[in-house]
Amino acid sequence: MRIGFVGTGIMGAPMARNLARGGFAVTAWNRSRAKSDALRDSGISVAETAAQAADGADLVIVMLSDGPTCDHVLNDQGDHGAPVLPAMASGSRLVVMSSIPVETARDQAERAAARGVGYLDAPVSGGEKGATEATLAIMAGGAQEDFDALRPPFSAMGRPTLVGPAGAGQLAKLANQIIVGNTLATVAEALIFAERGGADPAAVRQALLGGFADSTILQQHGLRMCEGNWTPGGFSKYQLKDLRTAMAFAATLGLDLPVSGVTTGLYEDTVAHGDGDKDQSAVFLELTRRNAR
Repeated sequence: MRIGFVGTGIMGAPMARNLARGGFAVTAWNRSRAKSDALRDSGISVAETAAQAADGADLVIVMLSDGPTCDHVLNDQGDHGAPVLPAMASGSRLVVMSSIPVETARDQAERAAARGVGYLDAPVSGGEKGATEATLAIMAGGAQEDFDALRPPFSAMGRPTLVGPAGAGQLAKLANQIIVGNTLATVAEALIFAERGGADPAAVRQALLGGFADSTILQQHGLRMCEGNWTPGGFSKYQLKDLRTAMAFAATLGLDLPVSGVTTGLYEDTVAHGDGDKDQSAVFLELTRRNAR
């Protein structure tokens, strides 16, 4: 299977490497050429344009920052060259693994179908660690036939689950981001609470592992908070983007999500105070600012 991989940043690069290790012929493109060039040592070819990566591919995977960027690269001429979707052959498949709005995924599925291209929206969870270790949770929306055909490349990157029709993958990812964002804020509050009360927050975190309060967030991001490690595995600004997208879609459903609303506000302030390019666990810094004395 020939795979064109568009977007080789923090997440995309290790995902593309794992596909190459899995025996797939991968051609990559990234707007910042140095990031795609760094993949050559994994046997990955580098395209001059995004459309070139898609040309002749059985599968095109898109891992870009947001919905507008995905739409632009898929459908418009730009600094990426010609648009990707017209370069794809009828019978090939397009998988958008970026976190984008549900409505955007549904629209992309319709555009792809009009060209005879199968479409899945398949956002992921697991961060840079999961991308590197090929343990990503992959939440796919689309047709069963397309999902079944793409099990091998999906399995080279993580654990795939078909959750419904086109757009359902993004809905699952937004649910994931609600849980992640809210839990990050809760873990940050708990560690600040422990420290202010006179306990060692690192020791408290260690004591909680294995109990009912344990979680991947406590294990990985709790450690980041204790160590002050804000090197991004996932950016705070993208956590905010996903929370805003979730809140906007919730409004169309007539839902009131008060906890998520508070968390969204925390991330808005995190980004406003200059921490948007830090890891999403940097919400800890915002809560620390609010509790300065």
